[in-house]
Amino acid sequence: MAQPSKTPCSAERPGAGKAIAVLTSGGDAQGMNAAVRAVVRVGISLGTKVYFVHEGYQGLVDGGENIKEASWESVSMMLQLGGTVIGSARCQDFRTREGRLKAARNLVKRGITNLCVIGGDGSLTGADTFRAEWSSLLAELLKTGGITAEEAKSSSYLNIVGMVGSIDNDFCGTDMTIGTDSALHRIMEIVDAITTTAQSHQRTFVLEVMGRHCGYLALVTSLACGADWVFIPESPPEDDWEDHLCRRLTETRLGGSRLNIIIVAEGAIDRHGKAISADDIKNLVVKRLGYDTRVTILGHVQRGGTPSAFDRILGSRMGVEAVMALLEGTPDTPACVVSLSGNQAVRLPLMECVQVTKDVTTAMNEGRFDDALKLRGRSFQNNWNVYKLLAHIRPPPTKSGYTLAVMNVGAPAAGMNAAVRSTVRIGLIHGHRMLAVHDGFEGLALGMVEEIGWDKVGGWTGLGGSKLGTKRTLPKKYFEEISATINSFSIHGLIIIGGFEAFMGSLELMEGRAKYEELCIPLCIIPATVSNNVPGSDFSIGADTALNTITTTCDRIKQSAAGTKRRVFIIETMGGYCGYLATMAGLAGGADAAYIFEEHFSIRDLQMNVEHLTEKMKTTVKRGLVLRNEHCNENYTTDFIFNLYSEEGKGIFDCRKNVLGHMQQGGTPTPFDRNFGTKMGAKSVAWITGKIKECSRHGRIFANTADSACLLGMRKRSLVFQPLTELKEQTDFVHRIPKEQWWLKLRPILKILAKYSIELDTSEKAHLEHVTRKRVSLESHI
Repeated sequence: MAQPSKTPCSAERPGAGKAIAVLTSGGDAQGMNAAVRAVVRVGISLGTKVYFVHEGYQGLVDGGENIKEASWESVSMMLQLGGTVIGSARCQDFRTREGRLKAARNLVKRGITNLCVIGGDGSLTGADTFRAEWSSLLAELLKTGGITAEEAKSSSYLNIVGMVGSIDNDFCGTDMTIGTDSALHRIMEIVDAITTTAQSHQRTFVLEVMGRHCGYLALVTSLACGADWVFIPESPPEDDWEDHLCRRLTETRLGGSRLNIIIVAEGAIDRHGKAISADDIKNLVVKRLGYDTRVTILGHVQRGGTPSAFDRILGSRMGVEAVMALLEGTPDTPACVVSLSGNQAVRLPLMECVQVTKDVTTAMNEGRFDDALKLRGRSFQNNWNVYKLLAHIRPPPTKSGYTLAVMNVGAPAAGMNAAVRSTVRIGLIHGHRMLAVHDGFEGLALGMVEEIGWDKVGGWTGLGGSKLGTKRTLPKKYFEEISATINSFSIHGLIIIGGFEAFMGSLELMEGRAKYEELCIPLCIIPATVSNNVPGSDFSIGADTALNTITTTCDRIKQSAAGTKRRVFIIETMGGYCGYLATMAGLAGGADAAYIFEEHFSIRDLQMNVEHLTEKMKTTVKRGLVLRNEHCNENYTTDFIFNLYSEEGKGIFDCRKNVLGHMQQGGTPTPFDRNFGTKMGAKSVAWITGKIKECSRHGRIFANTADSACLLGMRKRSLVFQPLTELKEQTDFVHRIPKEQWWLKLRPILKILAKYSIELDTSEKAHLEHVTRKRVSLESHI
C-alpha cells in the first residue's frame, strides 16, 4: 500500500468541531453494520465526534445511555455481522411532536447537528420531517428553557443524510439497497437446496419470498434459478393465468424436467387487486395437474446471516459518501439520500426518492401496472423483460435461417453456465439454430460442435464451472481448421463467454479475416473471469462469486483465532496482475493492507504497514488481515511478507499465512453472477441478431468492419457494446489488465477504514442529481 500522508492537525481537518450521530431504523438489513462502521471511522478520521444512537429513533427520543460517543475500536469486528449491532426499533414516540422535541433536545445538548439515518422510506421521511421542524423545535425548547440561547445558536440547523437499508430493494432512486444482495444469497441457498430434493421426487415447489410492495427479490430469484413462473405485485398476471401456468408446467415436465419452481412475492396480486397466495397456487396445481406440490415460506431467514461481500462494500462506500455529504452540507442543502447507480455513488434529494417510491404504490393501487414498472427504474424493467422472454415465450415454428454458436474460453468462472443457458434460449426464441462449442477455440478447430436445444440447458443457472468445457488456447494456429468448422456448420455468428483469452482470441480472429473469409462473421464477447481483468467492463461474470468465497474464507480464518493471542493473517488471492479481488476483499473483510501490482509499494511501505499494525495491536484490536494479490511483486512474495511480519511482530502478534488458490474459481455462482450472466446472454443475442441482418448480402454473411466484433460490458451505469479495436488502445497486454480501472478509486476508503491518515479522492464528487430526470434519461430496454 502506498505511503499515507502525515496526520493533519485537527484544525485542518474538515470535520473539526462537528458532531455526527448515526442510527439504524425500521427493519434490519445485512450490511447496516458496514455502513455504521464506515460512518464512525471516516467521521473520526476527518476530526468529527461520532455518536451511536442505540435502538433507532426510540433511542433518539429517550436519550441518556442510548446516545454514546463511538470510538475507533468500538466498530472493530462488526463488518461481518448480520443485522444491526446498535439496534433498531419501530418508534411511535418520534411520530409525535413531543417525541421530536425530546430528540432535538438530546442532540442539541451534545452539540450534534448532523444526523445519518440508515433505514427504509418511512425512517427517511421521519428524518426529513424532523429537519423541516428543526427551527420551530429549537424555538420551543428555548422558550421553555430546555436549551440555552447559546446552544440554540450553535445548533441553528440540522443536516440529514440517508442511506437505504432494506432487503426488499423497494426504494426508488437506487439500483440496490443495503441488504438486498445478502437476502438474495439466503434465498438462493434455500432454492438450490430445494431443487435437489424436488428433482429426487419430481415435485413442484412454490416459494414465497419477502416483498409486500416490491417484487425485486422474487423477480431476481426467478431469473437466478430459472423458475417456471414468478408472481410480483408490480405486474399481475393476465386473467387466464391459471390456464397459462398449468400449460407451462406441463410443457416443462414433458421436456424432461423433474421439477417445477414457482416464485411468489408475499404481496402478489391479480389484475383486480385480489391477493395470490402460495397456497392458492399449490391448490391450483394439485387440483388441475395432480403434481406433488409443496409450499415453502422463507420468512425472516431472508433478513438473517452474514452480509455478502457486495453489501459490505456497498455499506462502506455509502457510509463514506454520507459523511462527506454531511460535512459539505449547508442550511440550503436539501436532505439527501446516498445511493448506487451502476457502480457509482450518487446523491439524490431524499423527498424526491420518497415521492417516486410512493408513486409506485399509488400506480399499483390504481391498476396502472405499466407505470409502476417504469417507476421502479431501468434495472427492474430490464430484469422483467428478460424474465418474460425466458419464461413466457417459446421458440417460434418459423426459423430465422441463421446459426449462432456459443463457447467458453479461458479459465472456468461461476456464472458462465447461466450466460450459456440464456444465450441458447434467447437464440432459440429468435428462431436461430443454436450450436454449443466444447473446449474453446481448440474445440472449434476440432469440430467439437453440437446442436443444443431448449431442454439441454435446463437447470444450468445454478451450476458452477463450465458445462461446455473451456481452454486457454488461442485460435491463431488453428485458422484453417476453424474456418472449415464455421463453413461446415454454417455458423453466422459467434458468442464467446470468457476472460482475457476470449478478448485476445477474438482480436486474433479479426486479424484472420483478411485471409479467411469464413472468419468474417459477427463476434460478441461476454467477459467472464474471476480476475475481473477484461478491458471494457467494470465487472466480469464470476468475479462476485470469487469475491464472496475470499470474504467468507477471511471471516473463517479470522474467527479461527478467536480466544487466542493477537494474530495477523497474510492471505494470497488470485487475479493475475489485476488487484481487483485483493482490493475488494480487503474492503469486504476489513483488511489492514492489500498489496496489488497496480499500486507500487516499496520496502519502506511494507515497514510502515508493519509498524502501523504493531501500534494497532497494542490497543484492544486482536486480529490483523493483510491481503496480497498473487502477482503484485515478483520479489516481495507471500512468503517474504509473511516472514517480515512474523519477525517484526515478535512479542506483539504472531502470523499465519494462507494461499487460497483454485477454491476461488469454484462453487455455485452467486445471485449477482447468475443474474448478470442471464442478462448479458440475452443482450448479446439481440445485438448479434441485428448485426447478422446488417451484414447479410444475398443470403451470405460478410462482416469485416470494426463494429462487427464487440465486447458487451458494464460501463458505469449501463451495458454497452464496444468494438474490440477501440478496447485494444485501453489494454496493457503485457500484464493482461485494462490501463484504467474504476475500483482503484476505492483504495483510499480501504486505507482510511484501516486507520491510515490520507486524503480522500474527491475528484469524482457525487453531485446532487434529480431522480425524476435521471429515471427518464436512463430508461433502456433489452
